[in-house]
Amino acid sequence: MALPELHPLSELQLSSFTSSVGQSAIPGYIRAPFRCKVLKVGSLLKAAISTADATITTNIISGATTTAITGGAFTITQSGSAAGDHDNAIPTAANIANEDEIISFVSTGSSGSAIGCDFYAVVRRV
Repeated sequence: MALPELHPLSELQLSSFTSSVGQSAIPGYIRAPFRCKVLKVGSLLKAAISTADATITTNIISGATTTAITGGAFTITQSGSAAGDHDNAIPTAANIANEDEIISFVSTGSSGSAIGCDFYAVVRRV
């Protein structure tokens, strides 16, 4: 089967895991391997969220400075959530990371039991 879109070799998908997007939410972190533009961010749940929606905000951390990625927030909806639930966002600005800077995924709003989640960022070398 042919791919619907060819991805250039300058694009890479980076991933991170958190053991909890619910109770005591634990952020996910990814190191930028080179200067890059964050094209897409997203998540894949390991189990259903049982209490409330989880809002995920993404940031670029450079030393003591944290910059929110514009358009990089998305919501993992509690209603109908299940293992494998995929949510994402397409950043629109403030999405350039330099080599060794950190892309963070911070969860707020959800509660209940600890639910694991994979986070990813699709980046393009600039």
